[in-house]
Amino acid sequence: MTVSDLGLPPAAVRAGPVRVGRWVWRNLFATIPNTLITLLLLWLLASTVPGVVRWLFVDALWAPATAEQCLRGAGACWAFLQAKYRLILFGPYPYDEQWRPALAMLLFFAMVVATCFPELFRLAGRMRRLLVAWVATVGAITWLLHGGLGLSLVEVRLWGGLPLTLILSVVGAFCAFWLAIFLALGRRSHMPVVRALAIGYIELIRGVPLIGLLFMAVVLFPLIVPPGVDVDKLARAQIAFILFFAAYMAEAIRGGLQAIPAGQYEAAGALGLGYWPTMRFVVLPQALRIVIPTLVNIFIGAFKDTSLVLIIAMFDLLGSANAAKSDSTWWGLYVEAYLFVASIYLVFCALMSAYSQRLERRLGAGRG
Repeated sequence: MTVSDLGLPPAAVRAGPVRVGRWVWRNLFATIPNTLITLLLLWLLASTVPGVVRWLFVDALWAPATAEQCLRGAGACWAFLQAKYRLILFGPYPYDEQWRPALAMLLFFAMVVATCFPELFRLAGRMRRLLVAWVATVGAITWLLHGGLGLSLVEVRLWGGLPLTLILSVVGAFCAFWLAIFLALGRRSHMPVVRALAIGYIELIRGVPLIGLLFMAVVLFPLIVPPGVDVDKLARAQIAFILFFAAYMAEAIRGGLQAIPAGQYEAAGALGLGYWPTMRFVVLPQALRIVIPTLVNIFIGAFKDTSLVLIIAMFDLLGSANAAKSDSTWWGLYVEAYLFVASIYLVFCALMSAYSQRLERRLGAGRG
């Protein structure tokens, strides 16, 4: 088959390679600094990529390789990951019941997709149905993880791995977001007491590291509550996350509120809107649209900071990886577990960042 048989002129066939060549020249070799940087990057890729590929795939060992064979080998020991991936993903959750957290995560991911892309499920503009679906999903996830109604009970202290990371980050970010809105409004309030309380809270929490809050939630909280009152460790850690990230989100939202022109408030007042209707229908939608990048950045930080619960003996995703590498059967092997965990963090953070950019384009965030 020739070019004339396809009905394409020769110029159209040559246009593609020519266009690519021009792009390469303009972006990679147009100036001397660009050329030097391009050559340096090509040299780095040529010197590192073959070795990485060889370690990951060519020289890698798979099951049924043993730890001794892996330690003597020159590649990755994926046999270790094959043996321990369930411990990393689900932590100390009972082995025979791990289908329950797996199903719970599938339900959660399905609802996230339905929320982010409502047009795929004909939910666009139907917030009531979406809210009911989320309430039902949260109830189903709680039932699957905790048990009851036909399922064996699993203590909260046995929850771990990726489900624990998602619970701490998602619930923490969601609750912190709503608390942050009230804190931001309080900091801009004309009532001195409300403003002073909001400022004091924000500055106090921002001046304390998250590790300090986690320690106080686990160590000091039982000492100040009345005798007989027992709050499980997960709830205490969750409250610490909410309080901590609410302070940072509040400052981000306050920046968005300050960017709203005074004319918007005056126009709302001219329409007879009170304070709360003005905030709900006029000011907050614009302010939140402005600070989408900052809020997503805080969400990503909250997701990664869940690894800090390791210091209070909670087995999140990273804690489960540490538990897996501590097995004497696979002593000395840890790189593969950390790569696996890092890949999960990278995928989740990249998806959050990509959706944030899509949301900004859809809402026109950042435009004049």
